[in-house]
Amino acid sequence: MKFTTDREKILEPLQAVIGVVERRQTMPILANVLLSVKNGRLAITATDLEVELVAGADVTVQQAGEVTVPGRKFLDIVRALPDKVAVVFTLEGEKASIKAGKSRFSLTTLPAADFPSIEEIHSQLSFQVEQAALKRLIDKTHFSMAQQDVRYYLNGMLLESDGKMLRTVATDGHRLAMCEMELVTKSGTQQVIVPRKGVLELQRLLGAEGPVAVQVGSNHIRITLGDIRFTSKLIDGRFPEYGRVIPANPGRIVKADREALRRALQRTAILSNEKYRGIRLALKQNLLVLTAHNPEQEEAEDEVEVVYQGEEFEVGFNVNYLLDALAAIDGAEVEVGLTDANSSCLVRAPGGGASRYVVMPMRL
Repeated sequence: MKFTTDREKILEPLQAVIGVVERRQTMPILANVLLSVKNGRLAITATDLEVELVAGADVTVQQAGEVTVPGRKFLDIVRALPDKVAVVFTLEGEKASIKAGKSRFSLTTLPAADFPSIEEIHSQLSFQVEQAALKRLIDKTHFSMAQQDVRYYLNGMLLESDGKMLRTVATDGHRLAMCEMELVTKSGTQQVIVPRKGVLELQRLLGAEGPVAVQVGSNHIRITLGDIRFTSKLIDGRFPEYGRVIPANPGRIVKADREALRRALQRTAILSNEKYRGIRLALKQNLLVLTAHNPEQEEAEDEVEVVYQGEEFEVGFNVNYLLDALAAIDGAEVEVGLTDANSSCLVRAPGGGASRYVVMPMRL
């Protein structure tokens, strides 16, 4: 096996796939990337058995073949080489030789046959969507995913198509985030849960212009963007019925300047309990009073002018959850829908918008 290419042509696909190469793993081969060359193309594959990434580049192939090499070492070598230098990769017995300019490197290899591969996807649903639109759906909801929750189906993001709309939903049981968009080409209906690592890798990869092709099978989701192919296992579980959690018609509507409210929450949060992050919201006519205190008997109070016509009442929330929701909303204004001190609040842009955020109350 032998191929020649420019440093930049091999660096880009390596950087695209390296995120799934675990630093600590149970199987030594998972620290490696699979290099496969044939018909003038190099394909680099990385996997952690849950997420698989394949990225490609055009190279000059002297001899076709495939082998696995240590992923992070190979990336470090290519990254350290001078710009625009020619890289010659040769497999010599059980060692891989990398030559570039006056530099020579020799890497250990493991057989390509031992590298785990994900079975072929039998697509039950496929559609195209713009990269920027899919990235927006993930950006607006990913922060509400649970981390290492025993309810394993919460450790990921729901991706749902009802034929006309594509939506993402994430919840950790204390808050919920939902964002949706209209599909240009109508598709079938499907609900799948993408695991947390897959969501974060996908978020990192998305960003350029152009469409992505999405294929959903019974156990996997595959997304192809340019020269990169992302495949992730799906979480086998039933996602909560999120529609029941989103307040339909909150009785009390508060409208505020998003940035003014965000800053007031940040200031008050400084003296909140570091563990529980509780903050009290007291609503009065066109005024919101924020208070926080901690075990050291320190207190913070701030006021924000709002648009509110209703009776006075108080409710407590985790300030971090409110700040995350405010950060995800576009526009200068925000609308907070409240029912009572024991009910969730609904945070969204005035008039609705594509995203909605639900935060459970706290007893303070």
